[in-house]
Order: sequence, then structure tokens, then C-alpha cells
Amino acid sequence: MELTNREFWTFVHGMVLGSMFLLAFTGGLAGLYSLRPEWLTSEGLRERMTRLRWGISAMAVIAWATVLTGTWIVYPWYRESLAGEESAGCEGLQAPSETCSPRDFLLSNVSGDTESWHTFGMEWKEHVAWIAPMLATAAAFVTVYYGRSLAQSPFLRRLVLWLFAGAFVVAGIAGLFGALITKTAPIT
Repeated sequence: MELTNREFWTFVHGMVLGSMFLLAFTGGLAGLYSLRPEWLTSEGLRERMTRLRWGISAMAVIAWATVLTGTWIVYPWYRESLAGEESAGCEGLQAPSETCSPRDFLLSNVSGDTESWHTFGMEWKEHVAWIAPMLATAAAFVTVYYGRSLAQSPFLRRLVLWLFAGAFVVAGIAGLFGALITKTAPIT
């Protein structure tokens, strides 16, 4: 199996970094949920906090890597304007090509009503998806800054859980739109 440069970066952005984000979220969620003083010994709390600090910080870094590769590497290929006026380069095509970028293809509606995939789905990915790494960074900051206090304070623990879950929801919606848009109009 061979991947073009564009396919490789799309794979790294969506499958590699996206999967790592999901795995980091799952581990962090389990760690935060079980961070209760009645469930932990002093030794267990120390071990748990080390893992939690590293795991949540890694998730924030992965979220930033995902958004940055999407914005600065993959997105410009999607956004190319190749079809010209009235989307003439997309006439009769079943998929994007050298004369019709994925954006042109979706906006041209040549394979059905696909314009909303761009106007709503890509707008979400372009703008709202940036909220995910911001929330993940906030969760990492609170976790690192307050450390063991998270086990004693239900408010702080819930705050980190909500920031963490918010990052996951925003990233999950962006990932779903990305997968569906790529299915409809792949970057070639």
C-alpha cells in the first residue's frame, strides 16, 4: 500500500493523532474519576497523580498537534480553488480531482446536495475545533497546578472533568465531520 504525501498527512492528522487523543482521553477520564481520597492510599495517590499529570498534559499536546497539522498542513489542500468560475472544473466528476479541490467539489453540488458539508462541517472544523486544545490545556494546567488537591476537592475534580469532557466533545464532533467530509470529498 502506498500513500501520497497528502494521504500520509491526512492519515497522521486524523487517524494517528486523533486515535492518540481518544486513548489519552480514556485514560485521563478513568484516572480523574477514580481520584477520590477514600479509594486511594498515600502511595497510590502519588502514583496516580504522576500518571495523571503526564497523561493529561500529553492529551493537551496531542490536541494541539492535531489542530495545527489540520490547519497548516491538511486544510490548505482542502481549500485550494481549482474549479474556476461557476465550478466548471467539477462538472461531471464523482470525486475531487486535479481540476476540482475537495472544497470546490462540495460547493459545486455535482454529486448531490453537498454544500452544507462545507458551510457547516468545515466551518466547525476550521473555527470551533480550536476550542478542544484550549480546554485540554486548561484541564492540564489545573491538574498540574493543584496536583494532590484534586483528590480532596470535588469541585476542582469536577472542573477538570468538565474541561476534559468539553475538549473530547468538541474534538469528537470535529473528527466526525472530518471523517464524513473526507468520505464525501477526499483530499487526493
